[in-house]
Amino acid sequence: MLKKMKKNLLVALALTAVMPVAAQDLIANQAPIDRKLRAVDSIQLNQLLENEATAASPAAQLYNDWNNQYVGRQTTLPDSFLIDLRDFAMPTPSRQITSNFGARWGRQHKGLDIKLNTGDTIVAAFSGKVRIVRYEAKGYGKYVVIRHPNGLETIYGHMSKHLVTENQEVRAGEPIGLGGSTGRSTGSHLHFETRLCGTALNPALMFDFYNQDVVGDSYMFRKATYNKESLVATRLRGVGGTGGTDNTNYAQLAQEQPAQVATNTRTLASNNQSTTSYHKVKRGETLYGIARQHGTTVDALCRLNRITMRTVLKPGQILKYN
Repeated sequence: MLKKMKKNLLVALALTAVMPVAAQDLIANQAPIDRKLRAVDSIQLNQLLENEATAASPAAQLYNDWNNQYVGRQTTLPDSFLIDLRDFAMPTPSRQITSNFGARWGRQHKGLDIKLNTGDTIVAAFSGKVRIVRYEAKGYGKYVVIRHPNGLETIYGHMSKHLVTENQEVRAGEPIGLGGSTGRSTGSHLHFETRLCGTALNPALMFDFYNQDVVGDSYMFRKATYNKESLVATRLRGVGGTGGTDNTNYAQLAQEQPAQVATNTRTLASNNQSTTSYHKVKRGETLYGIARQHGTTVDALCRLNRITMRTVLKPGQILKYN
């Protein structure tokens, strides 16, 4: 047995010896090339997925201009628009609202004022990209504007210090500044705005500071019922409010002005059905929720992705939705 093993070893060494040097070099050199090609393929795939996700986001459909330095430059406001409120963070743990959205001192107050102390940490309400970091002596003071993939822009005013820079990517809950009383302010507080296409929306429609929560997984903005809904939201979640929702009032509003299902979250701009769009699954999402978010059906999702209603979705999984 030992003799046979020695014989096989001698044969292997002989074959190696007679192999052309060029062939050995080729094999040795091919391995790192293969690794580089795989790396390039991965980079291209990731770039493709990133580009498709950006193109499919509501914000990409609503805004053409990134570089303008104005908080409230208005663009075309859709008749209806579904705003995804999941994966949020309350910008401050303070529960005390000191001033409501709406008419105040003969002018429009376009956000909510939330009581805090100078130096308190302020965080991003949603993940997104910082568009503006500036100081305005007669207005916001030190402020930050963030654009989010859900279509909203959030504004944080009267800070004592900025903790982010323009064009920086931030995640929900990441510190962006410290509370203060800079600019046109009579005391330390956070001036918090939510804007859609440059138009200020009542944050109380989406954020419940008293209960440190959002009002639901999403908020459907409709031009036809917005003003009435805003008044209801202020009564419930403004100064002195106890938070929560009032289903009776919202149901009545819906009866007075029937819901306009016209323009969906993902079909506001020119909707080219020949372009494939993708959704990246987040933790806890379901096929039903994803279908509703993109204005499609569970059956359509299953057909496009060759899955069934019983398929278990995994965070990070990529699904086609048109």
